[in-house]
Amino acid sequence: MAAFLRPLGVERAGLEASTHIAPLYRCLVKEGHGFLVSHTKKTRYITEAHIKSDKVDSRALEELVRLDSLPLSYMPPRDIAELHKRVRRRAFRQERNKLMVKTRGAPAYEGIKPPEDHGLFTRRGMEWLQGLRIDSVSCYLRVMAALKAEVQRLSLELRSMAAGDEGVRLLMTIPGVGYNIALLVKAEIGDIGRFGSGDQLASYAGLAPSTYSSGCVTRHGRITREGSNWLRWAIVDAVHTHLKKDTPVTRAYHRTAERRGRLAAKVILIVSVAPENKP
Repeated sequence: MAAFLRPLGVERAGLEASTHIAPLYRCLVKEGHGFLVSHTKKTRYITEAHIKSDKVDSRALEELVRLDSLPLSYMPPRDIAELHKRVRRRAFRQERNKLMVKTRGAPAYEGIKPPEDHGLFTRRGMEWLQGLRIDSVSCYLRVMAALKAEVQRLSLELRSMAAGDEGVRLLMTIPGVGYNIALLVKAEIGDIGRFGSGDQLASYAGLAPSTYSSGCVTRHGRITREGSNWLRWAIVDAVHTHLKKDTPVTRAYHRTAERRGRLAAKVILIVSVAPENKP
């Protein structure tokens, strides 16, 4: 691609985001080409048409680039992209938790009551599960053992990375934010300078309230849930741990929970606090 473009003198062009676009983008930018990667969802809203083909899409992208109106997708530098992939792999732990739920349900489906004198996933509990000789349980236990080994290996790597990163250590001073959440936040945000305010960052995390305004009427609804699902999950997960501490934030949460309920209080707390933390 670079060899094809070099004699054409292309200064700027738009690429449609896809799974395989990252290595092509890095290669072309390294060659000195000014390439932009479109934001798939926002571009679809603009270019949506009844007649759709690669040629039509290419012309639409070309026009948007020419008008400086192409919605852009953030392309992180190589180090942030690598961190991004590594911390997401750490989410193997969530898959292991799902398998634990399935394992609990398998004996019940067979009409077998679990032991009451020890936990199901203690050493004795694991021996009891293996002794059941239920195919599904044996399968779940093998997969969980493999996932546990990967999680432990990744955890050691991430803990070492967090110890050597000043920004991550600063995030970890917030009650409820451990090394994994801090690294995930860093990987999902990337360059904090691309957000002009805390409001923009909250919107990127999908934590800003949806707004409908027409004439003199303005209504706010649920959070948008747009943007990074992983960043939103990390912040909400940190909130659950933070609420176990005694801080001004937790005291505000309890006051709100008495009036609105716990779930609404968590969302209101995140939405109201996040915009005040300017980058």
